[in-house]
Amino acid sequence: MFNIRFLLREQLSAGKEKAAGQQGLLRLWWTRLNRFKPVEQEADLELDHEYDGIRELDNRLPPWWLYGFYITIGVGIIYLWRYHVAYSAPLSGAEYEISVKKADAEVKAYLAKKGETVDENTVTVSKDPADLAEGKKIFMASCVACHKADGGGMVGPNLTDDYWLHGGDVKSIFKTIKYGINAMPQWQTSYSNKQIAQVSSYIVSLQGTHPPGAKEPEGQRYKND
Repeated sequence: MFNIRFLLREQLSAGKEKAAGQQGLLRLWWTRLNRFKPVEQEADLELDHEYDGIRELDNRLPPWWLYGFYITIGVGIIYLWRYHVAYSAPLSGAEYEISVKKADAEVKAYLAKKGETVDENTVTVSKDPADLAEGKKIFMASCVACHKADGGGMVGPNLTDDYWLHGGDVKSIFKTIKYGINAMPQWQTSYSNKQIAQVSSYIVSLQGTHPPGAKEPEGQRYKND
């Protein structure tokens, strides 16, 4: 498009006095970039190929195209040396692995800042009064309908004795609360891992309380230390 505009400008200015200064330099520069053999020499360049009045000429490519091609060769050599000979920069596969590791580290740092790095494999019993208070609050909001406020059990099993249907260690309790089981909902949709860890610790603290009217033992015996 720039070339067409330039040619149109030349056509419109035909017969007028040539501009001086920068315009003259621009015209000289543009002419050199698009240098071809003059029309008078086309007969010497003509090949024995013609179709529908269109003749093929063995004309030299314009300098701008050649210079661009030479630049791509230089860039290709530098690329080959940097990535496949000197190994001074990672290839796309290695760049992807680096970016994934960086993203994982950033996610872990963010979760650690929020206290969300705990899961069913790393959870431990917390005796921090603040954690137990938060765990009790969650228990009263979501668990009393099945386990009663004292944990003695109603629709759900008794949480105060030493018998458990799905494991009585804190990791098993955390997993059961998070993912749910049978008719029990998946509380991971309502609470964060940190909150599930807090309520798990609170449930562990209920063991051995044996409130009045507690449900009969169910499952296998497990005693938390």
